[in-house]
Amino acid sequence: MVDPPYIESVRPWQSPSSLATDAYKYSMAQAGFPLRRETFYFSFRRGGPQFVPFDLASLVRDMLGEVAPTAADLEFARASGYTVSDAMEHALRAGPSALEICAVPKGVWVLEREPILSVTGPSFLVSWLEPMLLWLNFPIQLASAFKLGTVDDAMRTATCAEHEQIIRAVAEAVQEDPGAISREDDAYGERVASGVRALVDAVGSPGRVFEVGMRSAVCMQQHELALKACAEAGVTLTSNMHLARALGMKAVGTMGHEHVQRWGTDLAAFESMRDMRSSPPSYLLDTFDTMGSGILSAMQVMRDRPHACSIRYDSGNKYVQYLHACELLSEAGLAPSHVLEDGLDLEATVHFEKLREFTQWPKDKQLYGYGGTIVAKPATNPLTRDRVSAVFKLTQTGGKPRMKFGNERGRGKQSVPGQPVVWRRLRGEGPLGIIGQADETPPEDYAVLSGNEDLVQTLRLCNAHALPRLLETEELSATAERSPATMALIEEVSSARVGGAR
Repeated sequence: MVDPPYIESVRPWQSPSSLATDAYKYSMAQAGFPLRRETFYFSFRRGGPQFVPFDLASLVRDMLGEVAPTAADLEFARASGYTVSDAMEHALRAGPSALEICAVPKGVWVLEREPILSVTGPSFLVSWLEPMLLWLNFPIQLASAFKLGTVDDAMRTATCAEHEQIIRAVAEAVQEDPGAISREDDAYGERVASGVRALVDAVGSPGRVFEVGMRSAVCMQQHELALKACAEAGVTLTSNMHLARALGMKAVGTMGHEHVQRWGTDLAAFESMRDMRSSPPSYLLDTFDTMGSGILSAMQVMRDRPHACSIRYDSGNKYVQYLHACELLSEAGLAPSHVLEDGLDLEATVHFEKLREFTQWPKDKQLYGYGGTIVAKPATNPLTRDRVSAVFKLTQTGGKPRMKFGNERGRGKQSVPGQPVVWRRLRGEGPLGIIGQADETPPEDYAVLSGNEDLVQTLRLCNAHALPRLLETEELSATAERSPATMALIEEVSSARVGGAR
């Protein structure tokens, strides 16, 4: 269990309402399977070993808070175009008791790509957790810096009262002096507003800019400061449903990778979003292969039934993808809007505007969404989500393994399918960490770390607890390897994937 003082200190993570998530979680549930049993896992793709200072399972359950929707919640969702179905409401009302959580124990180090925790339960409820669960990247990074003795003044800089509270709570959890914590509330807000004004100037209209930075925030209060600054600069579109209502903004969002993974093919995922919602969909192209299946499937659904829609780019070389898509769309006489997101900044925006002018695509049909650029970059504190590439990815739906592929070389943004768990080496030789499956037996010199509270003391005794030191002395990789069963699942999903366009 988590120490009581720590739980009290992290109340900022408790849900203020059933709207405390990104709007696309609602749209994907509308066009998905809200009550289907699914598994998601939380992991860091990079950033080296990280120390977990608290009981993750207890904290995740605490995050849910009062997630059951009120009449006011349901009305706001309906008025915003995200009407809650009976199945969606049932999933939310199921609450923490409906979840199966498998987490690494408090007080251990984890490697890159290891499943720090997995959550299994009703699809909409588990998916709903993502934005606030990703906020855990900050306290885990800060705890790691405390343990490594690398905390500096920048890491002790807070953007708001909740941010400061979390810094103190983490210091308490690892039994360290937090030191002098600086506050930059006003300066942070001013930097956000200045950055947003520059983005608006680059595209010529605040109506072409929307904010998707909830997952890049440290806490709800920090995100509220950022959104108030956005509103001052004329940007009134945000993915944060809760703050959209609180600040009189408009909630926006349609599709994430989980939706395409859930349906299994681009075409089926796109058709469901087109045919099960009345609002214009935005087709995410890169879950399997942007140019090989994503854009072709999007064009297919546009031809089958002409409708207002957009296409959205994510991983890979988006400049090349954009030019290729413009050529194909023009030849086919199709004119969807382009939505640019994922790591977008001012420099990339200026470049995309030049490409738009080159292709003669209409201004009102090219929109820009910003996350970390608006919310995280203006903060002095360097411990951001992007620094470790924190993700919460779908691994299994209805008992079937799922993963994201993307277009990057090597592992890139590929996720792990199935029901992944961490194996930790106790003795002998071999990788320090292996990503196995829940029903798979680890090798003789390894033990299952996920969900194994009794293993912490054993790790201390055999020195496998001190991963950063072992990585230096044994020159081992900071990235976990994959077990035979995990590799077999990856091969199975890779072989079965189909682009989808007819």
